[in-house]
Amino acid sequence: MIDRRSFLRVSALAGTAAFSGAFSGTAFAAAGPRPADWSALGRGLDGKLIRPGDASYDNARHVFNAAFDSVRPAGVAYCATAADVSECLAFARRFGVPVTSRSGGHSYAGWSTGAGLVVDVSRMSGVSYAGGHATVGAGARLVDVYAKLAAHGVSIPAGSCPTVGVAGLTLGGGIGVVSRQYGLTCDVLESLKIVTADGKTLTCSETAHPDLFWASRGGGGGNFGVATSFTFRTHATRQVTLFFLHWPWSKAAAVLKAWQSWAPTAPDALWSNCHLNHDPSPDVMVGGLYLGGKAACENLLQKLVDRVGSGPKTRYVAVSAYDHAMMVEAGCSSLTVAQCHRPGTLPGQNPSGRLVRDSFTAKSHFAYTPLSSAGIKALLAQVAAPGRHSVLLDALGGAVARVRPDATAFPHRKALFSVQYYAHKSGAAAWTRAAHAAMRPHLGDHAYVNYVDPELTNWRQQYYGANAARLAEVKAAYDPGRLFRLPQGI
Repeated sequence: MIDRRSFLRVSALAGTAAFSGAFSGTAFAAAGPRPADWSALGRGLDGKLIRPGDASYDNARHVFNAAFDSVRPAGVAYCATAADVSECLAFARRFGVPVTSRSGGHSYAGWSTGAGLVVDVSRMSGVSYAGGHATVGAGARLVDVYAKLAAHGVSIPAGSCPTVGVAGLTLGGGIGVVSRQYGLTCDVLESLKIVTADGKTLTCSETAHPDLFWASRGGGGGNFGVATSFTFRTHATRQVTLFFLHWPWSKAAAVLKAWQSWAPTAPDALWSNCHLNHDPSPDVMVGGLYLGGKAACENLLQKLVDRVGSGPKTRYVAVSAYDHAMMVEAGCSSLTVAQCHRPGTLPGQNPSGRLVRDSFTAKSHFAYTPLSSAGIKALLAQVAAPGRHSVLLDALGGAVARVRPDATAFPHRKALFSVQYYAHKSGAAAWTRAAHAAMRPHLGDHAYVNYVDPELTNWRQQYYGANAARLAEVKAAYDPGRLFRLPQGI
């Protein structure tokens, strides 16, 4: 007897070029799929295939950034298992359908969607914990990862955006709230399961497929396969101290100069950011989190205030439970975990969700040396320009810097801080383009692949540095036919 899934898989390969276990990269069919072929794919999935005309299609096709609402995929497959993913890749190979992988749908360039088949892993969102290790489905949203691990008194170093999928975050590196103490998200990754272009599900670690494991820690999502789960090393949680200090815009230069020399060299337990906002009016804020008590945090903050030369106009310093601190960093301090989602009934959404999408553009830099006085002046001039925009600086150093640049695919270990230019409303694209260009003479050519930028020309060097050549070798080994084709694909 042969089950329905096996029958459909065999049927999908029937009449194609020889398929002996290793993906040859051959174009398997000249003709595209017919409606009946799409129907057969849907019947073969344990998950659900959503097509144009279905009631939930418009909701399914939308990603976080509303700027890409015009994109209309031919199908969105909410895969329930790795076998579902393999089924979708076989379909894409047979019919030459472009395939896009999606976890949280936060790609800055809109590359979480496309005109072909979107393979969405949101249904694979389980979070389990045992003996210091967390196994997390690739579609889990960050807010759920934090909440479910908090029940065990543990966590992983990760970011602050609650609806980001853990897959994209990890595969691109994972700059986060406690990175200076515990490293990037990819630094605590112990293994992952990934479906490669030939349809095989591989478990990768330091000892199994170590080259693919290396590439999956900073090489970016969507390049080598579709990840389905991750196993992380966890850290115990404890009470932390949150802080938010605001200065008047007239002190912005002094604050930025002081922060960039203070934050990357502070004790590892202290992480901070500096936000230069014009939304709707100019404002400068230093916020962050200290893995310790309030008194010790206050002492460290006083060193920053002394360097600035004047105290902040408003000051918030308070002890918090770790899981509540992550909700504060997510902008969900007054919401429940269920409310800290996009509204809806599709995987990854929640009927109680209150978070709304945005339409925005963004670019990035890494600062390897402190900004000079001229660099600070140039940056503040861009922030002061009319519009609704921000420059977000996140401190690095600490545990991030103690990893060799070639130990993982993420190369920016020696950077002092990351720089993100973020704008929405009218004129957003023009502002980010102008701000990035104005700061290039002061910051050079370094960029974060998780803030992917379609306008970069020398993107391989900017994202990956000296690791680009090895990443290309891994790509050739695991996806020789380039089934996974991003505009800035390795």
